[in-house]
Amino acid sequence: MTVVADTGPLYALVDSTDAWHERVLSWWRANRKPVLVPVCVLPEVCYLLHTRISSDAEAAFVRAVADGEFAVEALESEDVTRAVTLIAKYADLGIGFVDATVIATAERVDAVEVLTTDRRHFSAVRPRHTSALRLSP
Repeated sequence: MTVVADTGPLYALVDSTDAWHERVLSWWRANRKPVLVPVCVLPEVCYLLHTRISSDAEAAFVRAVADGEFAVEALESEDVTRAVTLIAKYADLGIGFVDATVIATAERVDAVEVLTTDRRHFSAVRPRHTSALRLSP
């Protein structure tokens, strides 16, 4: 079963001072399931790495993506359409485009597990394909 990754854990993998670093690193080492990174997550991770750590950290992450260390999932038109619905439905929570496309991607690939540090948004959403998403780590 595939796991869909959000921004927070990918950032936490790199930043050893992040509160989630050890949990994410432990999960990553123990995980045997494929991890899919929606392409919309990449700019957020890069921005955080660049502004919070350094341009070298951003470049290293981009290099890892280019080297195939992360399976990147393209954004499909149905994901954008679904994101519009999710953003409107959960407007009171302030779910943005990236979170909405992570959820839409999970629905499309039939993934029930999301790798995220964002418990507030992802625990509130009721996806179409399962009663709730399983949040890791």
